[in-house]
Amino acid sequence: MSSTITRGDCLEVMRGLPSESFELAYLDPPFFTGVVQRTEKQSFDDRWPDMPAYLGFMRERLAELHRLLAPTGSILLHCDWRTCHRLRVELDEIFGAENIVNHLIWRYGLGGSSPAGFARKHDDILFYAKGKTWFFEPPLVEATSNRMKGQMKKGTDVIDVPAINNMAKERVGWPTQKPIALLEMLVRACCKPGGRVIDPFCGSGTTIVAAQMVGCRGVGIDESAEAVALAEARLSNQP
Repeated sequence: MSSTITRGDCLEVMRGLPSESFELAYLDPPFFTGVVQRTEKQSFDDRWPDMPAYLGFMRERLAELHRLLAPTGSILLHCDWRTCHRLRVELDEIFGAENIVNHLIWRYGLGGSSPAGFARKHDDILFYAKGKTWFFEPPLVEATSNRMKGQMKKGTDVIDVPAINNMAKERVGWPTQKPIALLEMLVRACCKPGGRVIDPFCGSGTTIVAAQMVGCRGVGIDESAEAVALAEARLSNQP
């Protein structure tokens, strides 16, 4: 099943797509960090004049994603402590407060300590449905208790997947690259087999690669030529 990557402003690209044509939207947008995110090879600007400017940017794009989702579709919005509370209000207004399914915690484990407060070791993923019914296939994870050791159990709203370390084979150099194991689990759980997944801030293409791996069709968008080149190269290596 073929997937595509498009370079451009995701708002403009999405406006050219037909309504109700996706089963799942996943987005890992700028986090309002106020800095240029960089690695040795790649970078993107995450500086904003103020919070209202950032929220206005996000509001337009979330509304467009709502239009693009099928009646039984859903959205996964990846964010962190800086804007999670603000973006949840935006999603309440666009999708309906009654349509939140889960507030997921991705506990990634890596990162330093802080002398001024508790060390930050997680991101947030807000899971909303468009309507009253949606696809969900509970992921199975290995049990950790002595009683159930060696057995599988249904996953909870706390997801334990390690962040990508600097020496990982899957690392391609994009500053905010997420683990393929995380996206594969999310897509498999939240998109019906053979469905369509859109990622409007696709970066190095992890969501689209994961969609391809589980038999879905991914549509990725990014305004960075470097990101698009990385994503296309990763897709070309998929069977």
